[in-house]
Amino acid sequence: MLTGVHPFPLTALRHPAVATLLDEHRDLLAELLDGLGSPLHVVLPEVFEENVTALRQAFAETGADVDILFAKKANKADCYVRSAAALGVGIDAASTSELVKALAGGVPGHRIGISGPEKDDTLHTLAVQHDCLVAIDSISELRRLAATARLAHRKVRVLLRARTTSQPGSRFGMAAAERDATVNLCLELTDHVSFRGFSFHLNGYSPEERATAANEMIEHCLDARRRGALSVELVDIGGGLPMRYVDPPLWDEFIRQNEPAHYHPTKTSRGFYFYPYGGQPPTQAARTIMNHPVDGDESLSAKAARNGIRFIVEPGRSLLDQAGFTVYRVQQVDDRRDTDGYAIVTVTGNSLSLCEQWFNTDYLPDPLLVSTQSGADEVFPACVAGSTCLENDMVTWRKIGFPRPVRPGDHLVYLNTAGYHMDFLESRFHDTPLPLKAVLRLGDASPRWRLDGI
Repeated sequence: MLTGVHPFPLTALRHPAVATLLDEHRDLLAELLDGLGSPLHVVLPEVFEENVTALRQAFAETGADVDILFAKKANKADCYVRSAAALGVGIDAASTSELVKALAGGVPGHRIGISGPEKDDTLHTLAVQHDCLVAIDSISELRRLAATARLAHRKVRVLLRARTTSQPGSRFGMAAAERDATVNLCLELTDHVSFRGFSFHLNGYSPEERATAANEMIEHCLDARRRGALSVELVDIGGGLPMRYVDPPLWDEFIRQNEPAHYHPTKTSRGFYFYPYGGQPPTQAARTIMNHPVDGDESLSAKAARNGIRFIVEPGRSLLDQAGFTVYRVQQVDDRRDTDGYAIVTVTGNSLSLCEQWFNTDYLPDPLLVSTQSGADEVFPACVAGSTCLENDMVTWRKIGFPRPVRPGDHLVYLNTAGYHMDFLESRFHDTPLPLKAVLRLGDASPRWRLDGI
């Protein structure tokens, strides 16, 4: 038997509600998987609501005036929109379909922000009719939007998206000259355009870089006021709040030990981009951003308050922290331990329902093995493959050290998948149906479930 490299454990953190479901209601999850198919996404709106409350409290503690818009693109489930509506949270929509879903879920138009580059006329028209706040990406888009508002005899609220100093090559937002020209055009179009502030797009998860960019937008607001745009009072800092999937010391040790031999050989870890799975919690990131010193010792939140600036934040992944998980059924096991040193577990489903493939990377937290049969405890190294005919359909490229041999009929539970993993890339490849979402609420008694969208 080839021993190879011992799999490195990356134990996923789990919310108490998730732990309760997995420990006390395993039979219910098995019945749902049998009845609804594999993979099955379990979504937990109660945890989403808890995250909203915690993030609001974190921002409030800094003294910042912040409106939260849930980034709808992070998950298609309707239940999260309904929860947002009930809590008075807005929605960040980047397409006509997302806007329609937000409105249908009970979120009023004045709490909806419209983002995305060079939006089409259909989205513009619907945004104007429902008094949405539209982030403008270019002077040409502003002209188109203003024409739409003029035809509708309405006035549309806009933010101007500016490029940041730290990421000047971004394809999103306006460079300085175009930004200045667009401010001037806003001042000419006051009959149909209400210019409210600035936004920006920022790659990455650095709270300090986001705070610095937000400070740049405050300066743009102050400059616009000096030029006559007196209603400018908003800075949209976008999303990008990091979150924590595994304990930080474990993550740091993984990074130190990571090497290509830990992966199925058709994928190498060289050149991998990894999400920072051991990052700081979203609430800590929120405090870091707002307490970050700007212009000396003054915090970002204090400078904003002194100048009458309010913030908008658009979290997606971070509001979905622990608010869902994904269950696959094991279809077959190719035990190659005697030849290759590890097995390949094939599940019913494919990797596009756990879609880190979008970033040419891997979803790293270990899946939980729920065995349908008893068996002796022994480390069982295995990768996890999808059931398609594609060589690169690997749900988990990394070799996992399962605590016992995996058998057909077992279940693999991937924790914390609600944010961007469940449905970002879902596909009906091989003419298979899209995975269903079961909405679970724990309540005070047994869990209650329904299909999402019903």
